[in-house]
Amino acid sequence: MIQSNHTQVLFFQNLKSTIPSYSSLVDEVSETLNVSLDSAYRRIRGEKLLDFDEIYLLSKKFNISIDKFFSINSSTIVFQANQNTLKEDNFKTWMEDVLAQLEMVSSFRNRHIYFLLKDMPPWYHYFHNELAAFKFFFWKKSILFNEDSQNRKFSFSETKFPELEEVTKKIVKSYIKIPTTEIWNLEGINTTLRQIDLYYEMGIISYQEDALKLYQCVNEVIDHLEKMAEYGKKFLPNSLPNEESPEYKFLVNEYVLGDNTFFVKLDETKITYINYGVIYFMGTTDQAFNEGMFKNLENLIKKSTQISQVGEKERKQFFNKLRNKVKQRIISLQEIY
Repeated sequence: MIQSNHTQVLFFQNLKSTIPSYSSLVDEVSETLNVSLDSAYRRIRGEKLLDFDEIYLLSKKFNISIDKFFSINSSTIVFQANQNTLKEDNFKTWMEDVLAQLEMVSSFRNRHIYFLLKDMPPWYHYFHNELAAFKFFFWKKSILFNEDSQNRKFSFSETKFPELEEVTKKIVKSYIKIPTTEIWNLEGINTTLRQIDLYYEMGIISYQEDALKLYQCVNEVIDHLEKMAEYGKKFLPNSLPNEESPEYKFLVNEYVLGDNTFFVKLDETKITYINYGVIYFMGTTDQAFNEGMFKNLENLIKKSTQISQVGEKERKQFFNKLRNKVKQRIISLQEIY
């Protein structure tokens, strides 16, 4: 059995952090353990100790690890992650997991995303079908090494991913609803630009006009990010914010290059998602770890310059520098022919 009533109460507090704010913990526990509401309440309050079978059922249902409850004072930090399945549908599985995490965050009444980025967040590429198709192709071919992509070349006329259209739209729709703070650096678009550069130089992008179109798509994403930063609100391209548009804070730190750490606050709960394997994330709800991460994040925010809603001059300078990176590539490509 769990070691003490106090530890059991902490266990249920951790369970509560994994369910949407509109769900009832006692209802979920009652249904999972097939006990009355009164019995569920007694367990949640620590008045009746759980047995091993009940711990197993709850841990499986809510997808949490109980390791940390048996080593509270140790330096062990438990992370959860979905691994690469190495199957042909592994990319779609990854996309569906991203959607599930965003929908979980979006389901809470009080929610906020913090992104300390090294690369432009993946969902911004989804603003354009062409740019999304290129990123999907790149990830499948060069990161996940899918067999169906190894001997193929990229072109807008032939490279299509109809099986990803629905999940892509849902990811954008879900992310755009969540208040967000992003900490950027001028390096933020370099990875995507280098991927386009490399594939064109290698002949994997067959046509010059396709490479030019991809650079133009990146430019349009930069334009929209600047527009959201100007309003301090998140909204879709070709639209304007309204009263329901969530907050968007855009900060620049010229001294620290981020590491794609994704941090969320959900009511009283904090979760840290750490990037690994290029596109994968592993998350932890470890309270002590997340409190330390959040303090570091707050200190970094204090040392960053906010250019959303305020700092018009600095905002224009930053986004113009990003556009110049793209412009140089377009000019270079056009001069070749």
